[in-house]
Amino acid sequence: MQTPNIETAQATTHQYVQWFRNTAPYINAHRGKTFVLMFGGEAVRHANFQHIIHDIALLHSLGIKLILVHGARPQINDNLQEKALISPIHINRRVTTRESLGCVMNAVGSIRLQIEALLSMGLANSPMYGARIDVVSGNFVTAKPYGIRDGVDFQLTGEVRSIDTDAIQRHLENHNIVLLGPTGYSTTGEVFNLLAEEVATKTATSLKADKLIFLGSQQGLFDEHGHLLREITPHQLDQHIEKYRDSNFEIALHLENAKRASLNGVNRVHLLSYAYDGALIEELFTRDGTGTMITDAHYEEVRTANIHDVGGLITLLRPLEEEGILVYRSRERLENEIDKFAVIERDGTVLACAALYPIPQAENEISSAEIACVAVHPEYRKSNRGGQIMHFLEEKARSLGIEQLFVLTTRTAHWFLENGFSHASVDDLPEARQALYNYQRNSLVFKKTI
Repeated sequence: MQTPNIETAQATTHQYVQWFRNTAPYINAHRGKTFVLMFGGEAVRHANFQHIIHDIALLHSLGIKLILVHGARPQINDNLQEKALISPIHINRRVTTRESLGCVMNAVGSIRLQIEALLSMGLANSPMYGARIDVVSGNFVTAKPYGIRDGVDFQLTGEVRSIDTDAIQRHLENHNIVLLGPTGYSTTGEVFNLLAEEVATKTATSLKADKLIFLGSQQGLFDEHGHLLREITPHQLDQHIEKYRDSNFEIALHLENAKRASLNGVNRVHLLSYAYDGALIEELFTRDGTGTMITDAHYEEVRTANIHDVGGLITLLRPLEEEGILVYRSRERLENEIDKFAVIERDGTVLACAALYPIPQAENEISSAEIACVAVHPEYRKSNRGGQIMHFLEEKARSLGIEQLFVLTTRTAHWFLENGFSHASVDDLPEARQALYNYQRNSLVFKKTI
């Protein structure tokens, strides 16, 4: 007999193996892609930062091209306080005097060296063992003066003029990590203090990066009930920006730049917590992630299935077929009928499906169709994906001139009633469908006029 400890260890190992297998689609999808990762000086100081560095090394080892952009606000504040210098803040931006520029450069240089040192660790029994990472910094950011705003001269505070994307791309192709800070250089040789968030956003949009990731002080965005918003469009950010503008400028700045990046070609922007151990890994290698994703793309649109979805359909349908909830369909049948199916798919996983089968029409019969194979992934059955896919098929039926829909079910009668169907009988079915009715299954019949 196995001892409880051995059983527990085996269960843990099995969970790990399953998780590792489930990461394969994400590893393949992310390989060779370009990610810009921004974190502030607060993140650098946090106890979890060393774990973030380990995860960055892991992403690099998986073939992801990384540009790191760090901030330095608290470190600059400490340097200013130590030297008893005043660098006023106006409209949430530091006025960088010539006397305070040294404090900025000292803080930025110190953080750069700290990150380079952490990425160079290769101690045995550490996550960095065996990792060979070359980190490249340089004058990749050209800046210009922020100028005079509201009568205030911002002096050596600047904004991004351009990013040397060609040089950055060369370093990325050579498998280097590129490290940028909140400083830029003018064509006259001056150094300007910049907002790290703007450096990250300009870099991401100029490179047409696949992802821009902000590591901030909270996990993501939450609704009025305190529930994490896992996905949001850039146009929905305005209310959140206003909410945080006075209470948490860092988050407001992240959101403003997330919106800007998303509307300028960065398909996915992520908001994560730097305090959450493993946030990067969980966000990038699991289906639901751990933070908030901003995207202007149709991330989970309902679409007509294609031959590449057959494997996903089988995975979704087989458990329901084995329980007797759905009628068994062979792979060959699914392939032959694939154009009848609609799916909701995310990152290669079919989350929901249903099929529309027009029913041959006898003389004087109303044009009808059957909706079959309605299935939703177990983890998403409390969502509205079933309703979305039904709506899609109803619209498709209307476009085909179909006036009446039927469904046959043994287990989910109430769900169809909630979605506008009403009780019917076998006798209500069109003649062609009555002839195929399986009396052994004794399915309930529902219909809906559209």
